[in-house]
Amino acid sequence: MRQRAGSGAVVAPPNMESVSAPTATPGRPATSPAALGSFARVCRDALLAPSPAAMRRWALAGVITSALIILTGEAVRLSQSGLGCPDWPTCTAHSIAAGGTTGDPLIHRWIEFSNRMVTVAIFVVAVGVFIAAWQFRVAGGPRRRDLIWLAAAQPGFIVLQAIIGGLVVLTKLNPALVSVHFLASVALVAATVALYLRCQEGTAPARPLVPNLVRLSAFGVVGCVAVMMAAGTVVTGTGPLAGAANVARYHLPLEGVTQLHADIGWLLAGLMTALLLGMRLTSAPRRAVRLGWLLLVLIGLQGVIGYTQYFTGLPAGLVWVHVAGAVAIWITALLVPYALRDRGHVADAVPAAADAPAAIADSATAAAPARG
Repeated sequence: MRQRAGSGAVVAPPNMESVSAPTATPGRPATSPAALGSFARVCRDALLAPSPAAMRRWALAGVITSALIILTGEAVRLSQSGLGCPDWPTCTAHSIAAGGTTGDPLIHRWIEFSNRMVTVAIFVVAVGVFIAAWQFRVAGGPRRRDLIWLAAAQPGFIVLQAIIGGLVVLTKLNPALVSVHFLASVALVAATVALYLRCQEGTAPARPLVPNLVRLSAFGVVGCVAVMMAAGTVVTGTGPLAGAANVARYHLPLEGVTQLHADIGWLLAGLMTALLLGMRLTSAPRRAVRLGWLLLVLIGLQGVIGYTQYFTGLPAGLVWVHVAGAVAIWITALLVPYALRDRGHVADAVPAAADAPAAIADSATAAAPARG
């Protein structure tokens, strides 16, 4: 098609074939190098210059992965795969991975080897948590030593866990070492929860929000949960699910240690009921009361699961759910004492002291009316 100009000359339109349009793959959005670079900067800043929100996310990742260590370890034990890799740090004397023949089924070797690989991945996350805590500043202030020590505990505990795990394998699942192995993971979870809560708080002295008797009751609940979990390791080391078919066990009556474990559970329920009553009478913070009710419900469910698994012959799947419930109870119990005192709050967006004048000037400029 031709267009006629005002002078009467015929002007041809531009050659449309010479203009190349960007092509895009159907169903796949185009990603520009600038977007990739921006994403890389965000990831770098989240690690090397974390904001309070980014630090919370790192700490939460530590809580999740530390709980995952317990649950994957229980999967190894309950599937009778504890000696699937009979050597350490390699799986067998001739193979790093789950190869060769060990006398155990191949699936046992892969389950145990996968647990070791999960531990390596979790260690990488723990190192990231430590780096973020080391780099973390609030409003351009100094490093938070309390956060650094709590973050350093995470890779430290995982290395300790690897060493204890090696001793567990080399001693053919000695029940005492298996118990220590589990309780070290419980301590790791406590450190990760403390880091998650402390990175949201200020550094002011703790201000109690309830009378000391109520706070002591909350610590008593935490201690009772720890004792109950320790007793649970004795029940495990006495019963049929000790990690493999032919391994040493505690020389104790299974009915007796199971009854002791149940009695501690009833004591815990009573202590939690008393704590809830104390929080109600002293007008405790609503968050603490909600956590208390959640903990009491979890304890009740745990009791139902515990009695069910005992009277149904300890099915492995139900025992795993029981362990998962114990981890949930432990984390919730740890949250309660922190909810009963106040140390201030770290804001999500606090300008550094050096940047404050510029931020104020930018705000004033934005608020000023435009001049023609």
